[in-house]
Amino acid sequence: MSMLIRFSALLLLILLSPLLLFISVLIILIDEPPVFFVQKRAGRNSFYFNMYKFRTMKSDAPNVATALLKDPDQYFSRTGKVLRKFGLDELPNLINILKGDMGFVGPRPVLYKEFDLIELRKKEGVDKLLPGLTGLAQINGRGDLSLEEKVKFELLYKEKKSLSFDTKILLKTFTHALFKKGVLH
Repeated sequence: MSMLIRFSALLLLILLSPLLLFISVLIILIDEPPVFFVQKRAGRNSFYFNMYKFRTMKSDAPNVATALLKDPDQYFSRTGKVLRKFGLDELPNLINILKGDMGFVGPRPVLYKEFDLIELRKKEGVDKLLPGLTGLAQINGRGDLSLEEKVKFELLYKEKKSLSFDTKILLKTFTHALFKKGVLH
């Protein structure tokens, strides 16, 4: 299954390469380089890896989870808000999927500084899951959820994990991004 996931990520990278290039050029022209944001995250078994995203924050933004910022709007770059709203900043995660650091669906990789969430995931065994581009917590509130609520959704995902359940989560992610308030909510 992991080879199929990696092949799918490679295929998507190839198919989406014009969009990836367009976003890269926009970031360079409207904001400033660098195009990519690389951040240390805790993945499966709480091992750290570098996660790739399009840069959406100004260079002076603190390196913390956006939900922990008092006024996150002041730190977004001009292209950043739009990229985040539609989840386009996450497209470079396909590189992480190709490398095997992530899958398409699972708990989102945790920022290396979120020790409380890392420990709670370890306690509940959720850290054994491969992190994903999207997950059950993301389609049920994302940053609006408490740590306990996130882990509750991740435990539910662990119990119900299947190809059909992953497909439902992926479809709901796209629906949220395109027709609702974006993937931030």
